[in-house]
Amino acid sequence: MAFITIGLLVVVLCGLSLLLPAFFGPPLVPANVTRIRKALKLAQLKPDEVLYDLGAGDGRVLVIAAREFGARAVGVELGPLQCLIAWLRAALMGLGQRVQVRLGNFYNADLKNADVVYVYATSRETARLAPRLKGQLRPGARVVSISADFATWQPAAFDEQGLIFIYQMPPQMGSLETFLWQRSGAKP
Repeated sequence: MAFITIGLLVVVLCGLSLLLPAFFGPPLVPANVTRIRKALKLAQLKPDEVLYDLGAGDGRVLVIAAREFGARAVGVELGPLQCLIAWLRAALMGLGQRVQVRLGNFYNADLKNADVVYVYATSRETARLAPRLKGQLRPGARVVSISADFATWQPAAFDEQGLIFIYQMPPQMGSLETFLWQRSGAKP
C-alpha cells in the first residue's frame, strides 16, 4: 500500500511540475554554467550578498552563487519537483546553510532583502516583473536578466555575446538602444 501511495505522489508531483510552470511562465530551460558565471561576474556579486533566482529550476545558479561567489542564495520556483532537485543539489554540495529554495510563484516573492536578482525569462515576463522589482528593490540592488531585456530600462552593463543585461536600482529610464548609443559616444 505504501508503494502505491508513494508512486501516486511521484506522479502528482511530476504532473504539477510540468503543468504549473506552463500556466505561469516558460518551461524549464537551464542556462549554461559558463553564461551564469559570466552574468554573476558582470553583476559584481560579492560574498555575503543575497541573490534571488526567480524561477530557480534545478538550482545551478544558486549553487554557483553560493560556492563560487560566497553569496547567500534564495531560489523561488513554482515546480515542486524542481524545488526538490535544487534543494538536493545544494544539500549534496554542502551548501545548505547558504542556499534556500522556496516553493512559490516568483511574481509574488518578497524581494526586499535582495542585493542581486537573477532572471532568465522572456520579454513578456520581464515586462510583468518590472513594476515589482522597481517597487521592492532598494537603491544599489542589481537585476541580472539573461536573454530578455527590460524594454523601458537602460542597462548599466550589457554583454552582447552572452546576451546578459545588468540593471542598477532604481532603474534608469531608457533602453538597450540608448545604452548602446551612449557606449559608442553617439547621440540618440
